Amino acid sequence: METFLSSCHEALQQANSGDGGQGVHVVLGNEACDMDSMVSVMAYAYFLSKTLGSSRPVLPLLNVPRSEFPLRTDNVFLLRQAGVPQELLLFREQLDLLQLQRDGRLTLTLVDLNVLPSSDRDLEGAVVEVIDHRLLEREPSASCLVTVEMVGSCTTLVTERILQKAPEVLDPQLALLLYGPKDISTPPAGGALPRPATRAPLQSRKRCFDVPVFLERDKLEDDMSAFCVKHGYNMLLAMTISFTDKQPFRQLAIFSHSALCREEMSQALEKSRNPALSLCPISSPHSHIKAYLQGNTQASRKKLLPIIKDFLREQEQDGGRDEGGEGEEEEEEDTQFPPTPMNSLVEGCPLDNGLPRISAQALEEKFSKMSARQERAQSP
Repeated sequence: METFLSSCHEALQQANSGDGGQGVHVVLGNEACDMDSMVSVMAYAYFLSKTLGSSRPVLPLLNVPRSEFPLRTDNVFLLRQAGVPQELLLFREQLDLLQLQRDGRLTLTLVDLNVLPSSDRDLEGAVVEVIDHRLLEREPSASCLVTVEMVGSCTTLVTERILQKAPEVLDPQLALLLYGPKDISTPPAGGALPRPATRAPLQSRKRCFDVPVFLERDKLEDDMSAFCVKHGYNMLLAMTISFTDKQPFRQLAIFSHSALCREEMSQALEKSRNPALSLCPISSPHSHIKAYLQGNTQASRKKLLPIIKDFLREQEQDGGRDEGGEGEEEEEEDTQFPPTPMNSLVEGCPLDNGLPRISAQALEEKFSKMSARQERAQSP
């Protein structure tokens, strides 16, 4: 794997300089860049590099900024256990996919993802293959090979492909990487099917991933506040998972400077029945963070996202009904601080290039005014 990743850096430089006239074949995962996505990208790109027989080099591109990767502590732990240096990884900002597509030099394979987010829709013409383990959302196309099965992890499907086509590629290091997501993925539920045949070759590589208690992190609230300011978010949700005696343990944390935002999001999660999260509030040492133990440990991030999407759609509708009722002073304030798109927790944010520096006091005032508007909208 190290040799393969090192060669990718040379191909990356050629692609960026325009010397790689034949173009590149990029394997891209989802924007969460969780362990399943990361390993699927690395493993499938490695597999393609051994079997594709194309003149185009294959690049595993993690769909997240390099600066945010250390936040994926389980990913960092797995790479350390497998002996893969982080500096060999390739991240989204290192390659201009849109320019490569315009130049006709991009081939794209999607793993742990079957439809591109709206910000990447211009890349659709380059997609030649999809491997995913969630409900199919993309339109059928004769030019794109699609493998979508409701199994516990995308790495299950990647492992099957490797075992079917080139089992000699599956060395001990790759086996350890592939088993990592299986070890922490949600047990098969809600239509997901087990794959005992593909577990057998990897059984001896099982590991338990311990994650520090999230709320005990130093300067947690400061870090979450800075992250929200940087990306233009008004709320941030965090989910953690750790293991005790091989049993999963999940926590949820809701951060916002607006007490109303925290409460409304909390109510949406507590009242959810599809799935029911079985939330139990826990004490939080932080004034702007509400925390829960999540009794339903099978409800992963992927099960949580539909709940959040429904909540954001309702917020957008409420905001639309409230338009036009603000005074000139508040309108002037909004022009100085661009409003955050309500779907920014889901598909990326137009403000990702950064915001002007703003003090903590100004941020508090902004959230206070936002809360006041929402309270007026809800009053009879």
